[in-house]
Amino acid sequence: MTKALYIAEKPSVARQFADALKIQGKRTDGYIESDEAIVTWCVGHLVTMSYPEAYDPKYRRWSYSTLPFLPKEFKYEVIEGVSKQFQIVKGLLTRPDVDTIYVCTDSGREGEYIYRLVAQMAGVKDKRQKRVWIDSQTEEEILRGIREAKDESEYDNLSASAYLRAKEDYLMGINFSRALTLKYGPPMAAYLKTNRTVLSVGRVMTCVLGMVVRREREIREFVKTPFYRVIGSFSPVQAAGEEYENLIFDGEWKAVEGSRYYGTPFLYKDNGFKEEKTARELIDLLKEDPPMTAVLVKKEKKKETKNPPLLYNLAELQNDCSKLFKISPDETLRVVQELYERKLVTYPRTDARVLSTAVAKEIGKNIAGLKNYGPMSAFAQEVLAGSAYRTIGKTRYVNDKQITDHYAIIPTGQGLAALRGLAPLSEKIYQLICRRFLSIFYPAAVYQRFSLELERRKEHFFASFKVMDQPGYLKAADVNFGKKPAVEEEDQKGEKEEKTEKKRSFDQASFLQMLAKLKKGDILTLADLTVKEGETSPPKRYTSGSMILAMENAGQLIEDEELRAQIKGSGIGTSATRAEILKKLFHIQYLNLNQKTQVITPTLLGEMVYDVVDHSIRPLLNPELTASWEKGLTYVAEGSITSEEYMEKLERFVAGKTIGVIRMDNQNQMRQFFDAAAVFYQKGASEKKKNSRSGTGKS
Repeated sequence: MTKALYIAEKPSVARQFADALKIQGKRTDGYIESDEAIVTWCVGHLVTMSYPEAYDPKYRRWSYSTLPFLPKEFKYEVIEGVSKQFQIVKGLLTRPDVDTIYVCTDSGREGEYIYRLVAQMAGVKDKRQKRVWIDSQTEEEILRGIREAKDESEYDNLSASAYLRAKEDYLMGINFSRALTLKYGPPMAAYLKTNRTVLSVGRVMTCVLGMVVRREREIREFVKTPFYRVIGSFSPVQAAGEEYENLIFDGEWKAVEGSRYYGTPFLYKDNGFKEEKTARELIDLLKEDPPMTAVLVKKEKKKETKNPPLLYNLAELQNDCSKLFKISPDETLRVVQELYERKLVTYPRTDARVLSTAVAKEIGKNIAGLKNYGPMSAFAQEVLAGSAYRTIGKTRYVNDKQITDHYAIIPTGQGLAALRGLAPLSEKIYQLICRRFLSIFYPAAVYQRFSLELERRKEHFFASFKVMDQPGYLKAADVNFGKKPAVEEEDQKGEKEEKTEKKRSFDQASFLQMLAKLKKGDILTLADLTVKEGETSPPKRYTSGSMILAMENAGQLIEDEELRAQIKGSGIGTSATRAEILKKLFHIQYLNLNQKTQVITPTLLGEMVYDVVDHSIRPLLNPELTASWEKGLTYVAEGSITSEEYMEKLERFVAGKTIGVIRMDNQNQMRQFFDAAAVFYQKGASEKKKNSRSGTGKS
């Protein structure tokens, strides 16, 4: 009697498959077996690429004579610490009574690679191999994946891209790290007063290092420019009545046409002065001819809507968790992977922010499940009482063309019993995913924006306010909803550089009543005039979360959520690898991570490595080029280009750059660059750094 073998990526996932398949057989060392089926597992990677010395002992010693290292055939070996499990899996894969193998490793490039390496080393032949591709680990989804499993050969292109990604990282890492260490390691070690310095470089991590160092140097070189704004405080009592005497609001002076300062060199932009004395002169001018009043020359009211954001992919979730909970992307991935394995959410390593058409048709099940989760119950019931979830397929939240492997991260509506065993942080992240998911079934938030323009002595002041009219999706989505004032006084556009000021907030009902009474031509009391000093701000440092977003968009950090969704380009790394790359840069001490703020800064060693690469293999620092390599891997996975074409380009690049480093003779010139960076790492320099550049927020 023949049996089917199911191979998962880790033991916990294998148990989920065994439960879904109702396999009640005996559990032995490394697998579960019944009369009809066997379930076994890897423990992550069981096989890895061999070090160069496995090809020839001469490669053990780092030498120019053995570079570039470009093997014609790559060697692989079983990882020593997991060899026991590999032997178990190998024995099962090659058992005569196993005729069908169901590949149940993670549904992505890395999961495919894990299985292919094991099958290659085990020598799997003459077996039916079927690929199980699932988006969550609920029983229903597991059984669907098994039922609809495709022949493993249909994933050959994905497998090819996975092998190429590993070869690319291997060849660049070994050749460039060895060449740069041989050339620049001795002068770096002498400078740092260490016995030896090994340079670690790679396609993605060196690019990320470059982004951080460049930003730090932009901050250092930034020269602050002071400017001075004139703010008027206005009382509506004269126009609206005594009951509004406490509703004093601020207006900002601007040099519009007709102002005595319009077009003059005294201005910093159109709403400030280069010198304080000019601002004081304006105030003196405005105080002439009492009483101190101003005329309302313009009043505008506009309706604005804000749509629910797209759903979470991993990068967006990592960014939000960095901001809200001050945790690293690596920690976020660990938590959401746990939520996935407990059947609470769908597959986490996804770049998509939309649902598939097929999932959208069944989405009511996910929502209905959340009725049983206390914090989300009311929202889920409200959504089900409406009709938006039935027509979600016609909205921007569903788009098959924007999905490569998996749709967005959403709650499954199942596995709620597992919440009792979760840490508080894990439940907070689960709630974040639930809120974002439920919000797409709510209408847009609606605001009323009021703009006032006031005139005194031909000088104009402008005030702008935003009033929430209908919360819409914010009821479900905004974790800060209810904490913000109902009426917010807004800065005038274009003044992002100024220092943070405390803005006034008002009671919504009273404020709206007051605005209703105001009309063009009304006289308001100018209660006070003040000078507000501001200064231009340097670029902000990356946080762990904003860096993930910048990596996703090929080095561009796009702040606006809507714009980010539109300008989705090739990324640096993948959703599965970005957190690990950052973690490695912290581990090898090229970058520092402030655990409290999640702000990233370079170390002196990191800056020295940057300078070395900048003067030897500069393309490694180019985000666009790094993203183009990733795009090439995508083309291989899609079948647009062949592995041979990609490999030829890769070997040419590696060989050319490695030989270029060997021929260079600039190592003694690097000291000037090391000296320039070292100034900022001397004792006492940290306070100087802190005071001279305040780029410590999100970037």
